Amino acid sequence: MNKYLKELIELSKIDKELDSFNPKIQEAKKRLEKEQKAYNEISKEIQKLLSQIEENRAKIKVQENQIKELSESLKNVKAKRSKVTNEKELKAVNTEEENIKDKLSYSNEEIERLNRLIEIKEAQVKELQEKLKPQEEKLKAVEEEVKQELAKIEKEKESLYKKREEITHKMDQKILSFYEKIRKWAGNTAVVPVRKQACYGCYLKISDKTYSDVIKGEEIITCPHCGRILYLEKYETKEQKEEA
Repeated sequence: MNKYLKELIELSKIDKELDSFNPKIQEAKKRLEKEQKAYNEISKEIQKLLSQIEENRAKIKVQENQIKELSESLKNVKAKRSKVTNEKELKAVNTEEENIKDKLSYSNEEIERLNRLIEIKEAQVKELQEKLKPQEEKLKAVEEEVKQELAKIEKEKESLYKKREEITHKMDQKILSFYEKIRKWAGNTAVVPVRKQACYGCYLKISDKTYSDVIKGEEIITCPHCGRILYLEKYETKEQKEEA
């Protein structure tokens, strides 16, 4: 087999192996993203509830201040009552007193309502915090797994990059450039085998003359249909050739 063709086949296999790591990396990152998302969603919901609790506490504070002011106003109304001189003034004082008492009643009821809401939301926070802890532990475990996986992949990639560099360093640069041009559009199928007289890149049958040249392996032969570099696999037996 042509020396350069051997190098191209080896280079193609290395590139294919390097590219095969991409789905593994993506899958590992997806696993991590999934657990991170679950953790973030719980954390976000907890923060939302805590924010609502604080808002309700602020509202309670407003109502408590309102109660103080109304209580003071009620004292003033009682003081007015002692100075009433006629029925009209008495009626006005009574009306003012009723309005203040209604407002006091509303404020107290509102405080009760807000406290009930706070209790409910605090219970929800507690429930979510109980879910958050195991999720945090799971996230850390997956982070460690992914870290180890990616480190292993990186180590393997470094070894392959080294092999690739050794091959490309001694290759004819014109042939390497030719290969890289094909690889730009063909990806991992830049160099493909011929099986049963068909290109295993475009799966179209090649002519007897082209097939004969591929079998000889003396030159770099490209598929007349798609332009990929062709070679004959070692396990292609005489019977397989005859079947073609």
